[in-house]
Amino acid sequence: MVIAAPSSGAGKTTVATGLMAALHARGLRVSPHKVGPDYIDPGYHAVATGRPGRNLDPFLVGEDLVGPLFRHGARGCDVAVVEGVMGLFDGHAGRDFASTAHVARLLDAPVVLVVDASRAGRSVAALVYGFATFDPRVRLGGVILNRIGSDRHEELCREALAGYPVLGAIRRDEAVATPSRHLGLVPAAERGAPAVDAVRRMGELVARCCDLEAIVRLARAAPPLGAAAWDPAEALARAAGGRGEPYRRSGTVVAVAGGPAFTFGYAEHVELLRAAGAEVAAFDPLRDEALPEGTAAVVLGGGFPEVYADRLAANERLRAALAAFGGPIAAECAGLLYLCRELDGRRMCGRIPAAARMTDRLTLGYREAVARRDSLLTRAGERLRGHEFHRTVVDRVPDPLLCWDGGADGFGDARLTATYLHLHWAGKPILAHRLVAAAAKYRWRSARARRPS
Repeated sequence: MVIAAPSSGAGKTTVATGLMAALHARGLRVSPHKVGPDYIDPGYHAVATGRPGRNLDPFLVGEDLVGPLFRHGARGCDVAVVEGVMGLFDGHAGRDFASTAHVARLLDAPVVLVVDASRAGRSVAALVYGFATFDPRVRLGGVILNRIGSDRHEELCREALAGYPVLGAIRRDEAVATPSRHLGLVPAAERGAPAVDAVRRMGELVARCCDLEAIVRLARAAPPLGAAAWDPAEALARAAGGRGEPYRRSGTVVAVAGGPAFTFGYAEHVELLRAAGAEVAAFDPLRDEALPEGTAAVVLGGGFPEVYADRLAANERLRAALAAFGGPIAAECAGLLYLCRELDGRRMCGRIPAAARMTDRLTLGYREAVARRDSLLTRAGERLRGHEFHRTVVDRVPDPLLCWDGGADGFGDARLTATYLHLHWAGKPILAHRLVAAAAKYRWRSARARRPS
């Protein structure tokens, strides 16, 4: 089922995460999903279910992959819960494309509408019936009333919705509030035990206030999905045209940044790297003073280096190791900032001769970019679909790698691709192939250079 809302701020994340936790606590295997490019909500979904949170984004991967990626993530599960994005019908560029409704149609899944009833009574019925009839292709299977103030308030709303399935009425509860900062919720990976406790409380709240049996019945009423599950090895083989075989079982180590400063990443990226023959090794730039043994390539994903700039700067040994590393590096957003000479006046790795700084301006949106030249991951003239989400700027980008309507960005050469754009490699698996191929060549050259003459 898909958990949607009329707008942002209605409580989708609390309800969706709490529902996942409540069903998981009852012994069900729950597959968690999120519409759109968001990295933070899937982190809480993973805490709730014990499985990777996965994104479903028609813009980043294409409509044809939404079903297969869903089937891939939901393999072996009893129920799948898909948290929507923004309002139910809000998509890219003011259209329906990539909206929650779009994904619900692609999955032929029933929708549960979460309505913030805190400032309404009978009027919730007009809102719900409007959403139920706006697009007949979207099956609204029920409503969950959120932020109900009292028994009388609940009774009033239920009476107004007579004849429409009310699957739950959740009381206001500040104990389940999740702290936020400049880019939204604080990621679960940064909060540790408090995040686990918050998710547990969300689960208890939903279990207490919602009809879980009716919700599961609604999910089980969804028709079978005809799409075959996505397979990373098959996707890579098709993208590489069979050229990936020389790198299979090569022992090539790709180091992927993690820890509190680098929490953004799609699960499919690691799966594609492994399908290409790489051994994936995690490292934490806040703690680890060296790259993992045998590292032949580095992936620096997104996150919040601006929050941890002092600690990143203090880890001088790792910064020096990355500056001296001669192998391929793929970096996006947080990774781009970390590779700069400095971030808000703190020393970073210096691999990129530029300075980065925080601003008050939020840069947010999908981008359809064109590569201006070859780099580690890109080829000149190639189109890439990505997403920007940051409040920083990088000064001095004299020859940007990528350009799009109204913008340009990125550094790149044969050993580097560094950009603000978040890319979903499932939509372009050749990126994983190029990275592992470059890593294997670097490993071979390094091994050859170490041999005695």
